[in-house]
Amino acid sequence: MKRDKISNSNLKGWLYLLPAVLFLGVFMVYPLVDVLVYSFEEGYNSASQTYFGIGSYNYAYVLRDPYFLQALKNTFLLVIITVPLSTWIALIISLGLNSVKPFRDLFQTIYFLPYVTNTLAVGMVFMILFKKTAYSDGLINLLIRCFGGEGVDFIDGPYWAKMFVLCIYTIWVVMPFKILILTSALAAVDQQYYNAAKVDGTSKFRTFARITLPMISPMIFYLIITGFIGAFKAYSDVVALFGTNLNAAGMNTIVGYVYDMLYGDSGGYPSYASAAAILLFAIVFTITCINLLISKRKVHY
Repeated sequence: MKRDKISNSNLKGWLYLLPAVLFLGVFMVYPLVDVLVYSFEEGYNSASQTYFGIGSYNYAYVLRDPYFLQALKNTFLLVIITVPLSTWIALIISLGLNSVKPFRDLFQTIYFLPYVTNTLAVGMVFMILFKKTAYSDGLINLLIRCFGGEGVDFIDGPYWAKMFVLCIYTIWVVMPFKILILTSALAAVDQQYYNAAKVDGTSKFRTFARITLPMISPMIFYLIITGFIGAFKAYSDVVALFGTNLNAAGMNTIVGYVYDMLYGDSGGYPSYASAAAILLFAIVFTITCINLLISKRKVHY
């Protein structure tokens, strides 16, 4: 009787999971397998659905393509700069919001507003702030000149200036979500730990390092993981700032390279696009695994 009950409950559980399993299989597993197959089909023609061989030529081509290498460089710089900076700035702001309890909800709402604003609209505002035109040098350049500096064309100028704007824009866009998560995590920390620290005369820095940081470390780890994945998938943010011809601007990303190989001016090469997509998947998967290994020592659950 017990075995029958267990088997019936297992069957019901699988029936409840069936819609989700089918959804994941159709929209995630099958496309991933399909892209993997495309990436090894050499000379694939999307019109005739034919190819002339199977091998690793698509990966060799992509890894030698200067446009892909530039996109890889841009993506890695964006990830390395924006993920740590945005997380630490969000943590500092969250600590400030947590200490201002009468107006915490109000300030939290204000900080969250950019997250619900269209990224392309925010990108247009940033472009107006930084872009030099025939009629204006942009607000940022006006401020630079007020302090005795020389104006810089941040949108069409040198590479470092464009990367600077992209990093600032990316941090601005992801900051509200991180502030919301970290503010909620700080509010959930048991006040008894802080009361015990006050009784012992523990300094604020030691309280933060020994109590606050370990207690919210799962949320910080979550934000780092999602931040890495989101930064590696960056594309619409770059388009909002520099337009659709990202290769000419030298600001393309890996996702942008995949899109260009499929639909851009150099499009019509699904095999190359698939190879680049698989490489992106491998990079994100590897970094996620490394973060998971680090979390076993640094994250306190």
